[in-house]
Amino acid sequence: MRILVTGGLGTIGSGLIPELRRRGHRVAACDLEHQPDEIGFGLRTAVAGASYARCDVGEYRQLERLFERLGPFDLVYHCAAEFGRWNGEDFYEQLWKTNCIGTKNLIRLQERLRFRMVHFSSSEVYGDWPHIMVESVMDEYEVKQLNDYAMTKWVNEMQIRNSRTQFGTETVVVRLFNTYGPGEYYSPYRSVNSRFLYCALRGLPWVVHRGHARTSTFLADAVRTLANISERFTVGETYNIGGTRLHTIEELSDAVLRVTGADPGLVEYRDSEVLTTRVKQVDASKAIRELGHVDTYTLDEGLQLTAEWMRGVYGLPDAARGASATQATASADAARTPRRVTPRAVGVGQT
Repeated sequence: MRILVTGGLGTIGSGLIPELRRRGHRVAACDLEHQPDEIGFGLRTAVAGASYARCDVGEYRQLERLFERLGPFDLVYHCAAEFGRWNGEDFYEQLWKTNCIGTKNLIRLQERLRFRMVHFSSSEVYGDWPHIMVESVMDEYEVKQLNDYAMTKWVNEMQIRNSRTQFGTETVVVRLFNTYGPGEYYSPYRSVNSRFLYCALRGLPWVVHRGHARTSTFLADAVRTLANISERFTVGETYNIGGTRLHTIEELSDAVLRVTGADPGLVEYRDSEVLTTRVKQVDASKAIRELGHVDTYTLDEGLQLTAEWMRGVYGLPDAARGASATQATASADAARTPRRVTPRAVGVGQT
């Protein structure tokens, strides 16, 4: 199968591409940065068989040119997006252009070229929903999105529904829940897991907002499930892809302290954060049943693997570790490949 991954240099895209290639697919990618293996559109110095293109999905001309030179494609994994609530507040111009105009550009090409698409939405679309987050909630209830990032992701889902109704386009939507792991490079706008770990390893303070709870999805588990869609594509379906163990943000911070040996004095506790969902209690049973999703890493195991990767990438010292983190850990490459394990019992909520 010929596959394009937009946002191929991002956390999800960079993990998904090698997994798809391992399964025998021909995969091309695009993102905003120049790369050694990219196609030189106006040059004669491009590498033979280039499989990467610099492309801003918010610019229709660039996206159309990519399809003309590297296509046709059977399937597009649309990972490209501006990520995160605070990133969306601070860089709202890029947020709305990339997420909404960029997705609309891709949909217009899909209507003409008839490729299938996997669109990456977010758990943020569930907004102020206070109960278990099942895919059907968004069809049955009026939910209020709490920030611009969440709004753009719900706009994307409506754009896709409208296109399917008018033009019969074939798309699967995935809603990811707090995915983290080796390959997620730190910035102040990244996942809470990444931010806490980086701060702990660097001896920097971090803030814990009380009253919030999440599940955490280890990247290797999410990548395997996402790659399975290429083989189990069901038009019009939406899937929650998330962990199966609910934890508070306080418990996440405590786990970070355990696996890094960081000073507990680095942690500052504050009241609940405004315009942020308090509890994201995900029902991932549909992805488990139909896509073979398996939650194979405990929170401590995933954090430990990610901490080891961060130490190597950033040249950080190997801090003293707590009793629960004394086992030898795999390399960053091994962390990208899911272990062969007997699936643990799964369910919704805390185990």
